[in-house]
Amino acid sequence: VPGKQWKGQFTTIQKSGQCSCCGKTMESIHLSPEEYEFLKRKIIRDVIDGGDQYKKTTPQELKRFENFVKSCPPFDIVIDGLNVAKMFPKARESQVLLDVVSQLAKQNLQLLVLGRKHMLTQRFRWRKDEMEKVQKQANCFFADDISEDDPFLLYATLNSGNHCKFITKDLMRDHKACLADIKTQRLFFKWQQGHQLAIINRFPGSKITFQHILTYDTVVQTTGDSWHIPYDEDLVERYSYEVPTKWLCLHRKTS
Repeated sequence: VPGKQWKGQFTTIQKSGQCSCCGKTMESIHLSPEEYEFLKRKIIRDVIDGGDQYKKTTPQELKRFENFVKSCPPFDIVIDGLNVAKMFPKARESQVLLDVVSQLAKQNLQLLVLGRKHMLTQRFRWRKDEMEKVQKQANCFFADDISEDDPFLLYATLNSGNHCKFITKDLMRDHKACLADIKTQRLFFKWQQGHQLAIINRFPGSKITFQHILTYDTVVQTTGDSWHIPYDEDLVERYSYEVPTKWLCLHRKTS
């Protein structure tokens, strides 16, 4: 920062959002109701209605999905079924999906699993009995095999309200690029970080470990006399849901 006297050191941010070095609290990851409604309108207009999703799905199927969502209570978690099922390549896909759904269903959450029709056909990696158990514990929508899941996932999550989370390993960069301006892209990234649940481990037939969703934002922040800058060594690129572990805490020297 030119012309100023600053002192700095590397630090970590606690789960509460407080800097371990200076005690300042980072900005909240949560969108205000106004920001949320603004983002929801933009996503539905630019990504779902105005994006290129009709190359991957049909207007009729999107309408079928919109009617399906209207007929269900708001969801708590929307699951990209195919994406989640393929997270652990050595495991059978229907078993992975069932493990995730069963664990979340125990918490009495309203679940939506988005899938493709081929997932319902009995084969080596998709067992019919396991998929029937998935359908007993969650609302399910199986799209045609040519469909792109993301527009459905975004629509269902945003339509359910600000409490609704989603599970996918997808970065959604394409959708961020569809958004016209920097403000909307920034809100989308913030919403994504505050709502994307990541699966970090699976113990076969039992427990799935989810990454803790942050309460604070992970962008450069300043109060005027302090700066907090997320720091990635060797310019490592992180997934949107991955958290910077190291920060630089800068303070203006008082003397």
